[in-house]
Amino acid sequence: MSLYTAYLEEIESRKEQGLHPKPIDDGALVSELIAQIKDAGNPHRQDSLKFFIYNTLPGTTSAAGEKARFLKEIILGDAVVEEISPAFAFELLSHMKGGPSVEVLLDLALGDDQSIAQAAADVLKTQVFLYEADTDRIKEAFAAGNEIARDILESYSKAEFFTKLPDVDEEIKVVSFIAAEGDISTDLLSPGNQAHSRADRELHGKCMISERAQQEIQELKLQHPDKQVMLIAEKGTMGVGSSRMSGVNNVALWTGKQASPYVPFVNYAPIVAGTNGISPIFLTTVGVTGGIGVDLKNWAKKLDEDGNPILNNDGNPVLEQKYSVETGTVLTINTKSMKLLNEAGDEEHADLSSSFTPQKLEFIKAGGSYAIVFGKKLQSFACETLGIELKSAFAPSKEISHEGQGLTAVEKIFNANARGVTPGAVLHAGSDVRVKVNIVGSQDTTGLMTSQELEAMAATVLSPSVDGAYQSGCHTASVWDLKAQANTPKLMAFMHKFGLVTARDPKGVYHSMTDVIHKVLNDITVDDWAIIIGGDSHTRMSKGVAFGADSGTVALALATGEATMPIPESVKVTFKGTMAEHMDFRDVVHATQAQMLKQFGDNVFQGRIIEVHIGTLLADQAFTFTDWTAEMKAKASICISEDETLIESLEIAKHRIEIMIEKGMDNDAQMLRGLVDIAEKRIAEIRSGEKPALAPDANAKYFAEVVVDLDEINEPMIADPDVNNADISKRYTHDTIRPISHYRAEKKVDLGFVGSCMVHKGDVKIVAQMLRNLEKASGSVEFNAPLVVAAPTYNIIDELKEEGDWAVLQKYSGFEFDDTAPKSTARTEYENILYLERPGCNLCMGNQEKAAKGDTVLATSTRLFKGRVVEDSDDKKGESLLASTPVVVLSAILGRTPTIDEYKTAVEGIDLTKFAPPLQKPLDTQSVHF
Repeated sequence: MSLYTAYLEEIESRKEQGLHPKPIDDGALVSELIAQIKDAGNPHRQDSLKFFIYNTLPGTTSAAGEKARFLKEIILGDAVVEEISPAFAFELLSHMKGGPSVEVLLDLALGDDQSIAQAAADVLKTQVFLYEADTDRIKEAFAAGNEIARDILESYSKAEFFTKLPDVDEEIKVVSFIAAEGDISTDLLSPGNQAHSRADRELHGKCMISERAQQEIQELKLQHPDKQVMLIAEKGTMGVGSSRMSGVNNVALWTGKQASPYVPFVNYAPIVAGTNGISPIFLTTVGVTGGIGVDLKNWAKKLDEDGNPILNNDGNPVLEQKYSVETGTVLTINTKSMKLLNEAGDEEHADLSSSFTPQKLEFIKAGGSYAIVFGKKLQSFACETLGIELKSAFAPSKEISHEGQGLTAVEKIFNANARGVTPGAVLHAGSDVRVKVNIVGSQDTTGLMTSQELEAMAATVLSPSVDGAYQSGCHTASVWDLKAQANTPKLMAFMHKFGLVTARDPKGVYHSMTDVIHKVLNDITVDDWAIIIGGDSHTRMSKGVAFGADSGTVALALATGEATMPIPESVKVTFKGTMAEHMDFRDVVHATQAQMLKQFGDNVFQGRIIEVHIGTLLADQAFTFTDWTAEMKAKASICISEDETLIESLEIAKHRIEIMIEKGMDNDAQMLRGLVDIAEKRIAEIRSGEKPALAPDANAKYFAEVVVDLDEINEPMIADPDVNNADISKRYTHDTIRPISHYRAEKKVDLGFVGSCMVHKGDVKIVAQMLRNLEKASGSVEFNAPLVVAAPTYNIIDELKEEGDWAVLQKYSGFEFDDTAPKSTARTEYENILYLERPGCNLCMGNQEKAAKGDTVLATSTRLFKGRVVEDSDDKKGESLLASTPVVVLSAILGRTPTIDEYKTAVEGIDLTKFAPPLQKPLDTQSVHF
């Protein structure tokens, strides 16, 4: 069977799903199309032309290479296609972004035929995705006296590829569509259980919100053909929990504009809004697509005569509506006055100055942030080559400096890594700068999209300035099903070739690894001054500062070694008091959220850096706090550690990297060995006093300061999705933190889960210790609910085996993973036994394993979003409650939440994760964990 015949069969099967032909990325298939186009009598000629012109993916795909070469033949007259004139061939090349198309354009521009050369040059002047191999050719031709090369460089030096683009419309008419009330998780826009289809944009688009919502959006577009649909989170924040490029892609697919007539299902310029604005990491993703994020502020707290909030019976502020945005409301966005207005434009609703900063306006004009990043580099290159002064066509980096004001920890890191700023400038929060990225992580359910983004921006190799880059396999680790078997090897092969360390070796040299990406990134971050970018909202390291990002921003960091972002404000978190012996550090994490809300009323963490003064807590345990900050809606977090604690954390990280090397995971460039060298250098700097552990200046300025009183934490705490709250906007948030006594030992638990990135080695040891204690007291252990345990990494399992804990878990397990025969289907039913699952995300991800519909799940996870871990049944809402490991284990054994006395008895003598505030005598922070 020919590839074309197979493609036709695939088209027929997609028709049954209501889908169009899948975009082509295979060069061999395009070669067959070209042969049929050249054959005038071929019965498939017209369809082949259509597929070639309108359905071939651009960038560095092998399909794009074949397409570019054939278009070159047409332009040179070596092939004649009546439907594709040389002028049309140039137009098609202009939409192919880079890679093979730029190579062909350079061949033509630097060739001997002057008319063709000028036409090629005119197209090149509109392109920005050029890499060193491309710019070196232009530079060499210019040095040799080529006038076309000079012409191209002069255009680049003026950034005409940007300045000649149409300006942003002064008025944008929008029609509202309320996607949901309350915070909207990106799971609503791109469900985790549909992660396997994210790279197939049309197919994945069918999972956004619901079929009914999609129909309503289509109806609004028909009713308002001159307006854009604005997707709204009413009484909530849009895009919480994840950056999720696929979510923005879906919104753009249904409400945005087509990027190119010759590239299917790639849309841009979505408009999203929320009563409380847009989640920071999601807003970055919106910028990638040239979209607009709107902070509506359409509900406000109702105040009494003294200006104090009026509270309802639950103690929450009563909200009153300032203006309506109900579905179908027509509004006006004025990009010049930066206001949200009514339909007529004569009544102001909200100030939008934060939506239209100079940098964001550039993203909107250019159709996305990538073009700006590459455009700046291209203009600088041209000016340097021509030997002329750079007069940037772009908004300058925003540099804010306050004389006499010290620096927070994040400000110090940004200053140390800033690029292209005024020499000697001291930058404070609010500055908008380019920064060097040290560590980059790509995860497996977004990795295929990241590889597509890399191909689209014509990138072929990892930036040499990146110290470490890792491609994970953890989000699809639970079940080695047909989808995983099709996607994972392809992804790993691409990333291995690109230059990353991969979780699964495409050559099969080392054992497939499914370690949780955040744990690996936490280990390979070996400098507390590092900047980390990762394709997951839980990219939150306990060393350096890490930012969760969409697949596109990850691709940009991999390709350029840079990121552009404002320096966020910081909130300082310190601790006082003494941690009770029976409490676990996870309870401190929950208490931080609860006490912050009690102190301030509003979430002061949202959109800011949480600078947590953790001091004596090692990196693995401190990660529990930093990981949770994603659910606090923080931009990121930074741990302030004491010198000796940081040294010990770096030694542990170095040891784990060396184990990865022993397992054969290092790549051709010996990246892991380089990280060991960085760790050793950093340890030496701290020990010598040359460069102590990162700490803020004493006179640094914070947006707020939160003091967590450990004395107030007397019983374990649970984050509850509060699924039956009368106020729908209060459901599925992480703001409802309750002590276990609230449940009066009556809350039935259907399944317990110890796993995800929130647990470390000590948590798994706690499970084993509890089983030992209960066995000693009762002779055996009976589970009244299933308990699923998924260790974060294989290294942890190896250490548990050496220390005797794994044998205890095996004794009580009714299922233990087997890498030689991984599960090929997801579990749908659970027995009341212990399940030892493969390292990875497991239930937390919700794309493979799930609890039974309507279950109440108690988990160490981070996700309590609707439908993530557990879906609703016909008669009961699924609940995902979050708690510490000992609470989860005991609840699975009892089949319900415990009393405080039951809990204290169960943990007596067990070394939980302890913490003492800095400057006090530290507790044994290593305890059982190392």
